[in-house]
Amino acid sequence: MARQALNIYSVIIYIFLLLPIAVVVGASFNSGEFLTFPPQGFSLRWYVAFLNNEVFMRAIRTSLWIAAVAMVVSGIIGTMAAVYYVNYAARSKETIRIAMLSPLLLPEVLTAISLLFFVYAIGIGTTTMFGLLVGHVLITLPFVFMNVTSSLEGYDPDWSMAAQSLGASRWTRFRRITLPLIKPGVFSGCLFAFVISFDVFTISFMLKSIGSSTLPIQLFDYLKTNYTPEAAAVSTVSIVVTILVVIISEKVLGLRVHRF
Repeated sequence: MARQALNIYSVIIYIFLLLPIAVVVGASFNSGEFLTFPPQGFSLRWYVAFLNNEVFMRAIRTSLWIAAVAMVVSGIIGTMAAVYYVNYAARSKETIRIAMLSPLLLPEVLTAISLLFFVYAIGIGTTTMFGLLVGHVLITLPFVFMNVTSSLEGYDPDWSMAAQSLGASRWTRFRRITLPLIKPGVFSGCLFAFVISFDVFTISFMLKSIGSSTLPIQLFDYLKTNYTPEAAAVSTVSIVVTILVVIISEKVLGLRVHRF
């Protein structure tokens, strides 16, 4: 009886989480002029309008580019930090962990405002994408660090010691032994970094450069003056891109993506 109640409760939670997404996807196929649900009819006109809207297409290209750069940079830094944290840090271990996870502990808006003050203090401002990229790396770095650290916790240091006894350098040991063993953690962390960077709003809103916008910011600006199903079509495409990244990473890279 308790198991059945737990199953029913789980189904209710899933419905609660997925229902807004289903409403958005359904509204994107609306044939009417306004964003309503249930749809007034089935039509792909708003997807055609989205694909022909250069402003939105430029925004999605910007989001993909920033997410890719943030994924690579946070993947490298997060992996290096995790290796040092597990293998070399001693008394400073707790300090490093708190420092790496601090972007998750602080409200995102405070991180964004602090970075905004910083880029203006050093004379860069928002004339370039430097501040935006730094913000995206900072907000995605903890996810890479956590995933790689989890992989390293099950790593046996005797393997590296055996390679060292055979004359392998530190870089060779990392490249030939450590990295292949922690590869699932590295790739899953990079996957989280890409998805989060693609969808992050507050950092992008505060630090976007002049004349450029990510997809969430462009959609926000669009809804200020328009209330058409094109907004639902844009949101649906964003959801599909996120799901495709997860599926492709899991199938092509052969990963078992962590499910929380």
